[in-house]
Amino acid sequence: MKSLSRFRRIIPALVMTAALWIFLAQRPAPQPIRIGVLHSLVGTMSANEKPLVNAVKLAVEEINAAGGLLGRPVEIVVADGRSDDRVFAAEAERLIASEKVSALFACWTSSCRKAVKPVVEKHRHLMFYPIQYEGMEQSPNIFYTGSAPNQQIIPGTMWALNTLGKRVYLIGSDYIFPHTANLIIRDMVAVNHGTILAERYRPLGDSDFSVITAELRTLKPDLVLNTLNGDSNTSFFRQLHQAGLDALPIISFSVSEVDLKATGPDAFHPNHYAVWSYFQSVPGEANQRFIAAFRARFGADQVTNDPIEAAYTGVRLWAQAVRDANTDEPEQVNRAMLLQSTAAPSGIAAIDRTTRHLWKQVRIGKARPDGQFDLVWNSKEAVRPMPFPGYRSPSEWQEKIKSSGTAP
Repeated sequence: MKSLSRFRRIIPALVMTAALWIFLAQRPAPQPIRIGVLHSLVGTMSANEKPLVNAVKLAVEEINAAGGLLGRPVEIVVADGRSDDRVFAAEAERLIASEKVSALFACWTSSCRKAVKPVVEKHRHLMFYPIQYEGMEQSPNIFYTGSAPNQQIIPGTMWALNTLGKRVYLIGSDYIFPHTANLIIRDMVAVNHGTILAERYRPLGDSDFSVITAELRTLKPDLVLNTLNGDSNTSFFRQLHQAGLDALPIISFSVSEVDLKATGPDAFHPNHYAVWSYFQSVPGEANQRFIAAFRARFGADQVTNDPIEAAYTGVRLWAQAVRDANTDEPEQVNRAMLLQSTAAPSGIAAIDRTTRHLWKQVRIGKARPDGQFDLVWNSKEAVRPMPFPGYRSPSEWQEKIKSSGTAP
């Protein structure tokens, strides 16, 4: 009888427990926070941009493993810009208007960024741009997590002129970034009493550099300042090697570990330098954890680089802002972003409230046969971003760009 009495007392508790489990099972799962990832998966920029999708995936997976944001998982919607500015603009519109993403992580080239910018601003949305660029831009709806010109183009050019020589050859892809970068570079060369021997441009994606290599052989510059982008760099380096011009110092502003890997050790250039805020070879525990996580997720042969790190850091900063704002609504997150900083693989990354760019260190690396870079110079301290280099006002820069014919 005692056993029966005890069983009768247990029954209500069992019923309540079962009812609770049924309630929890029937309760709808929390709706995910959706973000748009817009990069080129095909075309001339795909080799550079595909790893940025992986960088965002890694950051999101880490966020979800820690419980998500505001009790909700983060979901990625990937779109292919196909290395075409018009496709980028159309896909940005679709991601915002139809897919209802809370933020965009998007673009590589400045031409695609300028195509997407009015779409983001029209919707008063939020975009993170992870590439070093020519500056001359600020948007109330974009955070620029790559380097501004005073964090890359200017110090890299000054170092090259003071270290390697003053007879300069300029080669770049024929679009906004190289043309505007070379306006800045010309100023630096003039201040240092150097000489521009030639300024040449090739179409984005071009693979024939026979005319360029012939001219380099004739002019014999002290150094080449390189603003080629995408897979053109692989063709350029291989043809320099075939022409026996390996000893020519080349300072690149868009060549990273990913590009060295694509070029391969057979066409390795011992006098090749690059200017970034991050290299895979940067020392420190935070970077080692980042590299290990990236390789564990995407393959032991994978390399990291500056745009990958900037894309990853952008997601981490956005997530902090979502938590602080207690919402994923773009305009409120936008305001919360102005207060964000984080310990990134490259060092402390802090938003500059005035410009919406990051404070970043400047680093110059010399290429190694294994596809990595040895650090040869760094700024030691984070440099405040100046998207409009301070020796001209923004209006003077805009006028100079317009008069030069480089404006989009």
